This record gives sequence, C-alpha cells and structure tokens, in this order.
Amino acid sequence: MKSHFESLAVDEFATRRAGVLILIGRILLAWLFVGSAYGALSNFSGSVGYFRSLNLPAPELFTITSIAVEVLISVGLILGVGTRYCAVLMFVFVLAATIVGHRYWEYPAGAQQIGQYNNFLKNISIMGGAMLIFVTGAGRFSFDRAS
Repeated sequence: MKSHFESLAVDEFATRRAGVLILIGRILLAWLFVGSAYGALSNFSGSVGYFRSLNLPAPELFTITSIAVEVLISVGLILGVGTRYCAVLMFVFVLAATIVGHRYWEYPAGAQQIGQYNNFLKNISIMGGAMLIFVTGAGRFSFDRAS
C-alpha cells in the first residue's frame, strides 16, 4: 500500500509534467491512426476488399473517407490543432468502425472471434482516450494553446 507521501509525489509529477504527458498521450493515440492510414494507402486494394467483405456500399469511397479522417485525426492530435474537435471526431469514427467492422459476436468461436473481440476492446479503449483528450484539451504544447 502506498504511503501518503508517495501519492503526493505521483500527483506532483503528473501536475508538473502535464503538458509533456498530454503531448505524449496525443502522439500515442495518433500513432494508431497514422499507421492505419499508411496501411490503407500502401494496400489500397486490400482496404477496399475489406470494406467490400463487410458488404458496405461504395467500398472505395469508404476507404478514401477512412484514410482522410485518419490523417485529419492524426495531424490534429499531433499538432494540437482543433484538438477537442479531433477528439469528438475520433470517438465517432472509432464507434462507427467498431459497429461496422468488429462485431465479434457474429464470428464463430475461435481465432477470428478472439481477434475481433480484441479489436472491439481496443476500440473501446481508444474511445476512452478520446474522452480524456476532449476533457483535458490539447495541453501546453499545442497550437490550440498558442492561439
């Protein structure tokens, strides 16, 4: 069990370094979207095929839109531009992706279902991160703060 002193040290560390820690958090959240956009761009036909396998209309449009949204979220989070709007966009985008693409309960028991369940849980966590960024804002190291 932690002593009162240790709790104060942790609180002081978090408070004194909040700007840097929020920046790191924003970059870590953005990293997922950078990687996803890069993957979709480098294998555009595979991404279109994935949307097609979900029986979505206009899978090419879904792919292009997803890439654009992921790039927008990434840039906004990394630079801290329109950060709260990016957090809302991230939440809605990930919620939609979860509903459309990670319905683990529709898969037979086994590796595919486990993989989809893990993606479902990951997305729930990302939505939690989006809420935290929405509440905290961009922090000290951001264009939002500079303006």
